[in-house]
Amino acid sequence: MAKEYRQQKFTRPPGATEILLVRHGESRAAVPGDPFPLVDGQGDPELAEAGRLQAEQVGERLRHQAIDAVYVTSLRRTHETAAPLCRHLGLVPFVEPDLREVHLGDWEGGIFRIKAHENDPVFVQMQEEQRWDAIPGAESHDALRGRVQPALARIAAKHQDQLIVAVVHGGIVGHILAEASGARPFAFNGCDNGSISQVIILNGKMMVRRFNDSSHLNDVEQVAMPT
Repeated sequence: MAKEYRQQKFTRPPGATEILLVRHGESRAAVPGDPFPLVDGQGDPELAEAGRLQAEQVGERLRHQAIDAVYVTSLRRTHETAAPLCRHLGLVPFVEPDLREVHLGDWEGGIFRIKAHENDPVFVQMQEEQRWDAIPGAESHDALRGRVQPALARIAAKHQDQLIVAVVHGGIVGHILAEASGARPFAFNGCDNGSISQVIILNGKMMVRRFNDSSHLNDVEQVAMPT
């Protein structure tokens, strides 16, 4: 009988780091005249009620996985999203400030959302040119890469052969997946709040395994905004 060669299920390569990129839950709505508080110049809203439900659903989805560490950023919506999962796992999250959201310059504090809903001409230009710094004072692609890539390298070096959760932001998920796949800068922007994406890092190279998995999110309206 001839030897058979079946298709094989993907397994994490030896020495690799597997990262589940969780976008934080929905944060409170932007209201004209009531700006978000700022942390280091960036908007820092708390989770909305829907976002807290999304955080619980993320925790339930991932609680039985063999997760070795959880990372959050310096912005509170990631801490609040990670809290249910960390409670299930008995873990204290690490803070990685360089995975914080894209800096939106003059449109921080909730202004970005308002401008996006109004389809402001600068917002349209930003989308067409695939660059955040079309917004006055916003972060350039090179500046974003200059902080995010070293942060991922530090995590990968610390967690070889491990599964990690990083609760981050929509713009950061989009940046990481675009870099990993060689796609246009905004190709993966707009993932849902509470969604899960996945990358594998080995020897400084990244592989995309999943994008915007939201099958665990029930009865929550998704608002796909970049911040």
